[in-house]
Amino acid sequence: MTAPSHPQSDTVTNIAPRDKAEILAQALPYIRKFHGKTIVIKYGGNAMTDPELQADFAEDVVLLKLVGLNPVVVHGGGPQIDSALNKIGKKGHFIQGMRVTDEETMEVVEWVLAGEVQQDIVGLINAAGGKAVGLTGRDGGLIRARQLKLVDLEDPSKVHDVGQVGEIESIDPSVVKALQDDQFIPVISPIGFGAKNESYNINADLVASKLAQVLKAEKLMLLTNIKGVLDKQGELLTDLTARDIDDLIADGTISGGMIPKIEGAIDAAKSGVHAVHIVDGRVPHAMLLEILTEQAYGTMIRSH
Repeated sequence: MTAPSHPQSDTVTNIAPRDKAEILAQALPYIRKFHGKTIVIKYGGNAMTDPELQADFAEDVVLLKLVGLNPVVVHGGGPQIDSALNKIGKKGHFIQGMRVTDEETMEVVEWVLAGEVQQDIVGLINAAGGKAVGLTGRDGGLIRARQLKLVDLEDPSKVHDVGQVGEIESIDPSVVKALQDDQFIPVISPIGFGAKNESYNINADLVASKLAQVLKAEKLMLLTNIKGVLDKQGELLTDLTARDIDDLIADGTISGGMIPKIEGAIDAAKSGVHAVHIVDGRVPHAMLLEILTEQAYGTMIRSH
């Protein structure tokens, strides 16, 4: 089955040389501004499953590295985990949106995320001319975690046991920094380890958000399957502060599945990450366009 072609890619090849030079020149102030800065990218959604968008993503990451930025990729893999569990006849069970992760499920999560998804991303980036290295939370003691205590939404005195689902205790970014300094692009699976060396499955948005804070990243990019944060009329809100977001949650503009995505974003913005971008990963090269042009391809949440 062939992937759907993107009309934008045809138009790119037809741009006159002078216009191409103009486009490149317009990127210069952004390249200068962000040179040497770290950008943490949460990679998920369509960008991760459509072959053409996968190739675009890999090219974007390599280009950012080559022009002097330091991209760090954190990936999800919910759909891939579901399909692997189906193959072994195991049905996913969720409580309050959290996947209940017993020992067998955790084994599947580990081999899907660290063995399959991560290695695919590393391969794509390397094929595009980069030098990617895959990591999990165990590598270099990167992500220490403990079991998540999931408090019942209706009855706060009740705590659900969701198994090996983790919350982050601490992040030691030294292995990431060492790789960056050596021109490598780290690709991180959201798996942490506990005091007894047990594994924990952690929400990838939270890992990306926490990592951006610890690395003092310039930007956190969340690639998703939506345009960004929309107002009540369905129009894209391109530029918000963390306080604006609090107001939008309070008045019900932001609700449901958007809230967990936004929570990590607000947390990062309030903790010193200069800008958090919720970017439409269905648009070819959306990440590059968001970073290196004035055009908005999603919602930017500024720290203040």
